[in-house]
Amino acid sequence: MTEKAPSFGLLLFPNVTQLDLTGPYEVLARVPGARVHLLWKTLDPVRSDTGLTILPTATLAKAPPLDLILVPGGGGINALLTDEEVLTFLEERAGSTGYLAGICTGSLVLGAAGLLDGKRAGTHWASRDFLSAFGAIPVAQRVVVDGTLFTGGGVTAGIDVALRIVGDLFGEDAAKLVQLSIEYDPRPPFDAGSPAEAGERVTADLLARMTPMLEARAAAVAAGAEALRRRRAGRAE
Repeated sequence: MTEKAPSFGLLLFPNVTQLDLTGPYEVLARVPGARVHLLWKTLDPVRSDTGLTILPTATLAKAPPLDLILVPGGGGINALLTDEEVLTFLEERAGSTGYLAGICTGSLVLGAAGLLDGKRAGTHWASRDFLSAFGAIPVAQRVVVDGTLFTGGGVTAGIDVALRIVGDLFGEDAAKLVQLSIEYDPRPPFDAGSPAEAGERVTADLLARMTPMLEARAAAVAAGAEALRRRRAGRAE
């Protein structure tokens, strides 16, 4: 990392899970001199999957040079898995961007852009098996690091991923200063943050409620993997 002010790009899209985005944003924005860009196709307000409206700060077409591109997750990723404009942006920028990050199911978008081949990667536990459709090696960890690729588990793991990135870029003390400034000292009231801790009954209940979403996700992943295969086949001809 050079001494120039770091430039971080966070993808914003309709039906994003806002904490996937705003958790890392809070961490990265506290790096001294950092410029954090919220990127989407237009500058129109974007609605999250729970109704929070967020304003993009730059379009994909006019995004500045970036030291990091971070893709959050949420229900809106299904459409992104076959979105040529988004996937082309990620693929083209990956070569000039030092770091890539996928938070929660945002990792699947990186996969659909062809950026996870042979890479160890994480995502939300309920979608972890989908990673292999894009050539990734699924890993059941809250933060997964493979070179300059940083991926993580669901939603709240984005804070952990961002802190690890800050530590890698600027040193452990820099990351500790940010962590202390946001008083990130999680002590959840219930020990239910993973299937192993929540137990079979609670996990089964949640999976039953998630069934329609997971069925739609499976179809979107299949379409994304096929689209990626066709793009690669077309280039090989």
